[in-house]
Amino acid sequence: MTPPSSRPWRFASIAFGILLLSGCHGIFYGTVNARQASGGVLQQRNVVFDRTTGLALDVYSPVNAAHAPVVVFFYGGSWKNGNRAWYRWMGEALAAKGIVAIVPDYRLWPTVRMDEFMRDSAHAVAWARDNAALYGGDPHSLFVMGHSAGGHIAALLATDARWLGEVGMKPRDLAGFIGLAGAYDFLPLDEDDYIDMFGHTAAEQARSQSINFVDGDEPPMLLLQGESDGIVEPSNAISLEGRMREQGEPVDVRMYPGTGHMGLLFSFGPWTGKSTALPDTLSFIHAHVAH
Repeated sequence: MTPPSSRPWRFASIAFGILLLSGCHGIFYGTVNARQASGGVLQQRNVVFDRTTGLALDVYSPVNAAHAPVVVFFYGGSWKNGNRAWYRWMGEALAAKGIVAIVPDYRLWPTVRMDEFMRDSAHAVAWARDNAALYGGDPHSLFVMGHSAGGHIAALLATDARWLGEVGMKPRDLAGFIGLAGAYDFLPLDEDDYIDMFGHTAAEQARSQSINFVDGDEPPMLLLQGESDGIVEPSNAISLEGRMREQGEPVDVRMYPGTGHMGLLFSFGPWTGKSTALPDTLSFIHAHVAH
């Protein structure tokens, strides 16, 4: 565990992890439409989900999928960096296990601030609901999932009803939320870029904290956390777990010894090793699909 004197959220650089993503998997994947990949995974790339912004997403689906669970995965990068193409491996890993995986882009700071990237993300979830069946997915078994800043975004979608409300949905329309080292409880802010991103006043900044919106209308949650994470510290998951339990809502927390911030993310890929993060996620999904 991180020493208790440390802040719940340390805005440390994850540039090394981003370099690994871009170096190992390629930053640029050309336009590929519905081609079959190895392992029986179909890919539909560069699908525009918001014509106003031009934002696009990639869909990874099992061959011959029918009524499969659907996961919308939001990548991390301190709300400043990231590209859906870097996460091809995540989409393939989930699709290889029978899940329709959708990886959208969202606009980043300093081009936009929290309200805009949250609206982008809500539109991606609405697109998934409306189009999942075209890829063999079940829109009634729709999960949101994210790592780090992406976990923050997915958690707000699952707790603060305003965001999905703008697209005609509510948090309980989700079958579940899966957070990988997500940022849920990270005030106070003391760096200019994050203050600009989330707001200058205490009331504005409070809107960025998913723990402030747990009110009994949330979907089930699975919170995955590396015990050695010094970027988004375990206290974030513990705080959100506590709020969920206060409301009597289903929540499961899995702590992984000796696992850091990027190690947890990479445990979903071909570097899984002995980690149970992916099996734990699959068990959660199958326990909460629509029946």
